[in-house]
Amino acid sequence: MSTLIELQELSKAFGDLHVLRGVDLSFADREVTSLIGQSGTGKSVLFKCMMGLIEPDQGRVLYEGKDLHELDEDSLAEVRRSFGYAFQDDALFDSMNVGENIAFPLREVLGMRKRRQLRERVAEMLDWIELPGIEKKLPSELSGGMRKRVGIARALAIKPKVLLFDEPTSGLDPVLGQTINDLVLRVNKELGLTCILITHDIPAAFRISDRVVFLHEGEVIAQGAPAKVMRSDHDMVRRFIENSFSSTEGA
Repeated sequence: MSTLIELQELSKAFGDLHVLRGVDLSFADREVTSLIGQSGTGKSVLFKCMMGLIEPDQGRVLYEGKDLHELDEDSLAEVRRSFGYAFQDDALFDSMNVGENIAFPLREVLGMRKRRQLRERVAEMLDWIELPGIEKKLPSELSGGMRKRVGIARALAIKPKVLLFDEPTSGLDPVLGQTINDLVLRVNKELGLTCILITHDIPAAFRISDRVVFLHEGEVIAQGAPAKVMRSDHDMVRRFIENSFSSTEGA
């Protein structure tokens, strides 16, 4: 598969805190990649650099071969429209109903104004996530799993090429978590999107991913196919994976 996103020697610090330290990574078109590792190792900052929201101190972010930080404002905005973002806490607007939440990026990002067009696109997305007819419900009337799915539908509404998931199963029980992970696979297989996840659901990451990347203290210390990372001889990687699987089995 062709490379869609490439990170070259990416470094970022905030004062004395060095968050990313010379990260080299590539993401293939239409693959599922999971970023794993302990909390505070730079995964969220990596996402923001990847979208051009944060400028790295050193290194480059290439999207379809274009260096994001050499683009003018309009070109960068066009690239950002290729990214959808499913937030950890779903980030739905509590004052808007489901239909208005999903329509929000259609209006603000794509400039879609025709009510019929908006209604049809919202209905299409709700059908796709298997929650038809809930346009008028408020977020407070939804379960945690439903809110997660609506958040994903909102991210998909603008038809991005890449969907970034920030802890998609956070706060969900194992059954609902599996439903969301299966939805990630549907996004990838049925819609043909490149999916990149930050996740602490390690067994799921190894189950659904084409590639797994282990970040530790701002550096990539293991990456590759799940089976390859599982066999890593790096002590931190091995202990992290063993502990993650043993805690799941004991739950």
